[in-house]
Amino acid sequence: MALTADDILKQLKNREFAPVYFLQGEEPYYIDLISDYIERNALNDMEKGFNQVVLYGKDTDVPTVLLQAKRFPMMSDRQVVIVKEAQNLPNLEADPEKDPAARQLEAYLNNPLPSTILVFCHKHKSVDGRKRLGKLLGKQAVLLTTKKLYDNQVGGWITSFIKSKNLQATPQAVMMLGEFIGSDLSRLANEIEKLTLNLKPGQTIDDKLVQENIGISKEYNIFELQNALTRQDVLKANRILNYFESNPKDNPLIPNLVLLFSFFSKLMTLHLLPQINEQAVAKELGNRAFLAKEYLGALRAYPYRRVLQIITFIHQADLQSKGIEGGTLSDADILKELVFKILHPIPVIR
Repeated sequence: MALTADDILKQLKNREFAPVYFLQGEEPYYIDLISDYIERNALNDMEKGFNQVVLYGKDTDVPTVLLQAKRFPMMSDRQVVIVKEAQNLPNLEADPEKDPAARQLEAYLNNPLPSTILVFCHKHKSVDGRKRLGKLLGKQAVLLTTKKLYDNQVGGWITSFIKSKNLQATPQAVMMLGEFIGSDLSRLANEIEKLTLNLKPGQTIDDKLVQENIGISKEYNIFELQNALTRQDVLKANRILNYFESNPKDNPLIPNLVLLFSFFSKLMTLHLLPQINEQAVAKELGNRAFLAKEYLGALRAYPYRRVLQIITFIHQADLQSKGIEGGTLSDADILKELVFKILHPIPVIR
């Protein structure tokens, strides 16, 4: 039975437990969220000692998992068996007609022990729903399949997560969290939890709070570099680059390249709008009106052909960072060279 993470969590909080959970997919955050909830709450502390087992796919096999699942609980109504890293479980997706372990798993799924909560955490990929195991899981287990969020969904997720904490956030803070941390939901959740530690219900997370707590310098960060590039402020851009060079651990090259690529990719998309005005730009940016003026300025500073050229420069910088091009340039030198190319158009020789 395929359910959403919210549906499963609602059932668990009502203490409605199923015999088998199969949690799979590209986004590990929800897999961890549900398995952790079961691990913490299905049994009380006294029951856990005899009735809770955590196994790891690379260190066990299907027969061992089923041996644990078929045990009866001791001095408790139920037992919990959690298989973490189940994607590494040998023979999990083998053909039951040819593999005895797969036949045992199929037999158990068709007739699971009601007093056992068996949880498979199958991260980063999914079993093939067209094959025998996939079809059986859809019928006999609580099945969760997670997908990575698209970049344009991250802001909404952040806003929703913060609201679930009975807090608010400014659009600038949401944008900064999304741009700086990206779509890694586990890391986003952890960083937001840090921000909420000293806040009372109803308070607002703003960009200042994000800067102070997520390791972003107020004056020297990738967002200020982006603003300096938009205004073509060579002096400020160089100050920020010098700060980055002095603080390499806080300003790694690859995340900065990703953010610059995201910024100029958005410019390329905006250049293709039928009408380029504040309203149209704000709508394309996810109704973030506070960003529209900044992007309009960037559109004026960087025509479409220049944006295409800059995206090529960023790709070259990425290759240099991997040692594919550019010899032995340091990360700081790669970024300096990239910023120089962005701020100083290279004439085309005919």
